[in-house]
Amino acid sequence: MSFEGKRVLITGGLGFIGSNLARRLVEVGADVLLVDSLVPEYGGLRYNVAGIEDRLTVNISDVRDEHSLRYLVRDRDILFNLAGQTSHLDSMTDPYTDLEINARSQLSILEACRHENPSAKVVFASTRQIYGRPRSLPVDEAHPIAPVDVNGINKTAGEWYHLLYGEVYGLRTAVLRLTNTYGPRMRVKDARQTFLGIWLRRALEGGELLVYGDGSQLRDLTYVDDAVDAFLATAASDAANGNVYNLGGPPPISLLDLAHVVVAAAGQGTVKTIPFPEDRKNIDIGDFYADWSAIERDLGWRPKVDVVEGVRRTVEYYREHRAQYWAAG
Repeated sequence: MSFEGKRVLITGGLGFIGSNLARRLVEVGADVLLVDSLVPEYGGLRYNVAGIEDRLTVNISDVRDEHSLRYLVRDRDILFNLAGQTSHLDSMTDPYTDLEINARSQLSILEACRHENPSAKVVFASTRQIYGRPRSLPVDEAHPIAPVDVNGINKTAGEWYHLLYGEVYGLRTAVLRLTNTYGPRMRVKDARQTFLGIWLRRALEGGELLVYGDGSQLRDLTYVDDAVDAFLATAASDAANGNVYNLGGPPPISLLDLAHVVVAAAGQGTVKTIPFPEDRKNIDIGDFYADWSAIERDLGWRPKVDVVEGVRRTVEYYREHRAQYWAAG
């Protein structure tokens, strides 16, 4: 599929992944509409679309507003549904807000599509968090769903709403389960979006990167450009309809080794291992890395950017643009 001239809606469009996706779509001539609430805790920033503001449309609206959604989805060919509350800790301290955004609002989006634009293709951003603590590695899409926090439960509900509406109402829906996506434009003010963001900030400040436990926990990471490739491939292919796909990255890396990669890229900073705080220990999942062979088989996607190169690119972005991100978002 060519995206030139396609009418695209991105929820959470001023956020990390949404803004990178918007940039790619603008480059290929798509008509892009971004919807974002700009709630400070969730990572949306107008600066994320700096330089392309006049080539897309931004609507400041909350996906919890179902009346606005019915208007916004009309006549859109593709909906990339990235709006969500991503903090696992926040979901435990404020579970009702997480429920509203990650479950009920997803149902509202699908209802809007069903009534106003049933021919739209909908790609939903889910998360590896729904698997909980892995029973086997690498984790494939058949792994049991066993979330360890409220966020994982609500993201599971949001995902299954998409699949159900595809099955029952014929909506063209597909789901991507993201794992540790990182890169330029991610939130670095704190650890709400990803631990790697705050690590990058601390390294660039010459500070200390805190690694919980002994740092031997394994993770795989997906550089944002690779994630954007996956979203576009999924939107472009009817073979993806009704399917769930894991994303992943190059070979898994321990958190301790990853911290040293960040310090090396920044040229400063130190690494320290500390015991798990109780609030994090209870929801830690141990080792996790995904089997992404299904999306490679069906859509030809595979990650291209390894973690050393991805971290280097990310550090360089924040070295240049830190003033816009240190206090914002």
